[in-house]
Amino acid sequence: MFIMQKAKALLMHVIDLTRIFHTAMPVFPGDMPPAWRQVAFIEREGYNMSQLHTGMHVGTHIDAPLHMVAGGKPLSEIPVAHFIGPGCVIDAQGRNPIDEDLLEGTDIPAGAIVLIHTGWGGYFGTDIYYRDYPELTLAFAGRMIAAGVKIIGLDTPSPDRTPYLVHKALLSHSVLIMENLTNMQLVPMDKSFEIIALPAPFEADGAPLRVIARFS
Repeated sequence: MFIMQKAKALLMHVIDLTRIFHTAMPVFPGDMPPAWRQVAFIEREGYNMSQLHTGMHVGTHIDAPLHMVAGGKPLSEIPVAHFIGPGCVIDAQGRNPIDEDLLEGTDIPAGAIVLIHTGWGGYFGTDIYYRDYPELTLAFAGRMIAAGVKIIGLDTPSPDRTPYLVHKALLSHSVLIMENLTNMQLVPMDKSFEIIALPAPFEADGAPLRVIARFS
């Protein structure tokens, strides 16, 4: 049995949906860029160690309810099973706004983690990425909530703009939000796959995370 399970695991394919975290990466306008410095050196202390100073909403990251909901849960209070689930891709390329009609005929299972592929990730690193990104409508968010979705993931910096009504609607119903994803075009739309999106359990309103799509 162990050998069979190991062989099956070796047949799994993995797509990394996470952007590389580095100090020159773009951040949402008004946010502080990340900074780190090396505080120990192997030539001097016998080991290397770095110190990181960053906001929690930089690069590929996830929003917890506390981000936009008064009294909302921090990441540390979200069960780890919430970050793993069956994946679903919505092709929203060329759409702005992204409305509920896009979901007609789409079967979204309860507990799904939904990736919304806008193609906007191609602008990452340019001014247009943060200036003109497409938004979700409240009706689209309502369909995600009604379907029992656990997390939505975007290749944009946000699902909406101030006053962030979509953020608040999703997070108040424990639908977490992943932003600044990449490589969505590599995720097969004709195969079943699983999303694993694990942040460290910070007692905070959000955090960088590693997101993968896994399929056989």
